[in-house]
Amino acid sequence: MTSPAGPFDAAGDPELARLMDGYQRDVAAIEALRDGFGEVRGRGEAADGRIVAEASQTGALTGLVIDPRAMRLGSGELAAEILRAAARAARAAGDQAAELAAPFLSGTPLTAPSPGATRSPGTPYRGAPPADRPGGRARRAT
Repeated sequence: MTSPAGPFDAAGDPELARLMDGYQRDVAAIEALRDGFGEVRGRGEAADGRIVAEASQTGALTGLVIDPRAMRLGSGELAAEILRAAARAARAAGDQAAELAAPFLSGTPLTAPSPGATRSPGTPYRGAPPADRPGGRARRAT
């Protein structure tokens, strides 16, 4: 004996089957995006490449390499250079994450210009608008 069709059984209903297929593709794409975010790593250098930092998509420092020559810097300068490398790594990771998310955000309010926002083509807006983007000033002729 077979059981009656469940509420999400697409058998015999082509429209429901089409919708369920689309839903399953969307879920798979979102799961892949989540996995991709977990693999994002940004790299940043400072002190002429003597300090190299790695950061996750959240900006958390995941690695730091200090060349022994960088130890000749004073403690204050060394600390500043480490922070500079870490900030560059975090920015690179954020850019990678934005590239991963861009296809999911395209055509949504998250990609629309807002006051003080800029973006590279295909990525969400951030910061102040450039001159050639909506909300920005016209570029000066050079």
